[in-house]
Amino acid sequence: MMSLQNSDFLKATLDELIIPAERVAHVQMGNNLEHALLVLTKTGYTAVPVLDAHFKLHGLISTPLILDHITGLERIQFESLDESKVEHVMKQEIPRIQKNGHFQKALSLLVDNPFVCVEDSDGYFIGILTRRALLKQLQKNIRHIQ
Repeated sequence: MMSLQNSDFLKATLDELIIPAERVAHVQMGNNLEHALLVLTKTGYTAVPVLDAHFKLHGLISTPLILDHITGLERIQFESLDESKVEHVMKQEIPRIQKNGHFQKALSLLVDNPFVCVEDSDGYFIGILTRRALLKQLQKNIRHIQ
């Protein structure tokens, strides 16, 4: 019986598992929070990447971040959805990996995150690597081992 360590799973390149940027919902830096909330609601995602006009990755915006921003002490301030910009609310410190990064680093990031943003060496957004894609690859390789 072949061990998991000897399988192709650990040798898989990130390229094979990445969802390309053109298929990933995102918002841009200048968008207001209303637009971001619409994107999040319509896609069903809880977080999406924030890009600039040149497709450079700057952070993530999420439903909880938006809701926290518009929730005041007395009421929900819906008017701030239109007035506030994504770049003022987004999380800048996010899990990310270089396109040519190590598979094991991606794996360790995916333990605590549903997806990791993938960028090139200049910070341009390449796509995302999801926990789901990684688990599907693991499942496929486990079937071949047994």
